[in-house]
Amino acid sequence: MVFSVPNTTTQGSANAATDNTPSRSDAGDTAFFVDPNQPTNDEVDLPRIEAAVRTILGAVGEDPDREGLLETPARVARMYAEMFAGLKSDPARHLAKVFTEDYDEIVLVRDISFCSMCEHHLLPFTGKAHIAYLPSGKVVGLSKLARVVEEVARRPQVQERLTQTVADLVENRLSARGVAVVVESTHSCMTMRGVRKPGSLCLTSAMRGIFRDDPKSRSEVLGLINRQS
Repeated sequence: MVFSVPNTTTQGSANAATDNTPSRSDAGDTAFFVDPNQPTNDEVDLPRIEAAVRTILGAVGEDPDREGLLETPARVARMYAEMFAGLKSDPARHLAKVFTEDYDEIVLVRDISFCSMCEHHLLPFTGKAHIAYLPSGKVVGLSKLARVVEEVARRPQVQERLTQTVADLVENRLSARGVAVVVESTHSCMTMRGVRKPGSLCLTSAMRGIFRDDPKSRSEVLGLINRQS
């Protein structure tokens, strides 16, 4: 899908002196752009995580006070706050704004990248999600589907639950006649430890409505998901 973006370079240069938008050089260490739709979790107890990380480092025989590890507990605490930011947010809010549209064929967004944290070992699993739905008079902005995946992934998670949660949200919020969610990912908990099988891939799917009940419709949507670009 190709989006047409108007060229606003000239206009932006002319207005630079009059608007209040900070430049990159003025921003310093602060973020140049803060996305208000990103999940946040202000309830994370950073000092408690830092203390726990110091304990772990000592328990495995390391010296948490050596130079290379001095700031590690704080870094890990901030990482967990970021990775688990979806715990205190409601991903359904991204699907609240819908548009009336006379369209009754499949809508599919493929290859939505994500990174989540396996709740069994607290190790990441990364991959792609594919979301398809059959509208019943209402459609949603395509980016909202990606935001749902991102937010559901930002919590201690298992792939099976992630897949079903996304499918249920799309079905319930859009009143879709059919929903298909396929997730494929690599789990570091089985590639870097334990059985140690790099290259292994886990695929999960969740079908709702007509994609679950009608074999022909399910075959059609899976064909689109698996279609080579």
